[in-house]
Amino acid sequence: MKFVDEAFIDIAAGDGGNGCVSFRHEKYKEFGGPNGGDGGRGGHVFAVADPNLNTLVDYRYSRRHEAKRGEHGMGSDMFGAAGSDITLKMPVGTIITDAETGEVLYELLNPGDVITIAKGGDGGFGNLRFKSAINRAPRQKTPGWPGEKKNLKLELKVLADVGLLGMPNAGKSTFITAVSNARPKIADYPFTTLHPNLGVVRVGPEQSFVVADIPGLIEGASEGAGLGHQFLRHLQRTRLLLHIVDLAPFDDAVDPVAQAKAIVNELKKYDQKLYNKPRWLVLNKLDMVPTEEREARVKDFVKRFKWKGPVFEISALTREGCEPLIHAIFRHVQSEQRIENEPVEVDPRFAGDAPQ
Repeated sequence: MKFVDEAFIDIAAGDGGNGCVSFRHEKYKEFGGPNGGDGGRGGHVFAVADPNLNTLVDYRYSRRHEAKRGEHGMGSDMFGAAGSDITLKMPVGTIITDAETGEVLYELLNPGDVITIAKGGDGGFGNLRFKSAINRAPRQKTPGWPGEKKNLKLELKVLADVGLLGMPNAGKSTFITAVSNARPKIADYPFTTLHPNLGVVRVGPEQSFVVADIPGLIEGASEGAGLGHQFLRHLQRTRLLLHIVDLAPFDDAVDPVAQAKAIVNELKKYDQKLYNKPRWLVLNKLDMVPTEEREARVKDFVKRFKWKGPVFEISALTREGCEPLIHAIFRHVQSEQRIENEPVEVDPRFAGDAPQ
């Protein structure tokens, strides 16, 4: 299964400024000659691969991007100023294709890659350019050339930053609906999620992360029971796992601690590396627990589960407690990204062997 984040944008480089027709006028100089300057070039549109971004969510809210046009030429041999360029920050791995033909135009494969996706138009010529020995007073000028305009499709194969673990009906789909743009099927029976769902959680401008919700796990999943085992591999490249637990099961005979331990055991059997990933405990469905009983029930669960890591208490249905959890996740993801992007020291003896 391929996870894809995509967006469509319209870009327009700046048009070039027009050339100017002007003549020099000074006292006692009846025929001063032409002095009309050229127009300035239009602004370019650049794309840069930013390792701090991991989704294209910002381009779904901002589709049109235009660079400034160049200024027109003026008299006294003054050329117009070039239009301001614009730079669009995109995640590493973004594929840019022509939205109409489907042709792949560019790929941002490495952090810091910069490409020109639309060139600004050249400025027009002023009449100073047309001066010659036989044409002492030219009145010709040319308009600026138009900048490139394109309709583009941005495509990114998404790797989830955060993975959701939990039993069927633990509230994973409700949680991803509450905090992101994903809209999975939600119902009051087990296994409503039959395939992974991805949601982009927007924290602020150019601040977001990706959450993956997989079908609920059951005891024996590592041997093939249930559905979740088929999709556990999608969590192997995540930076954080959220273990969501139903703190108020409908059946009083169900012990949330026993269910949580079963999930942890299946995770350990499936992949030791996945088991060793950072994992936070999220106690869900607090709205179903009387207010006066919440503190005692949470303490009892943590004590019996013997959990020493971070604990968050939420209600995905009412969104209570979701906001602090989202910001905590974002800070963790950012810190992990900074560690991954730290420069690696290269032995000077082998520095020359690096590919250019």
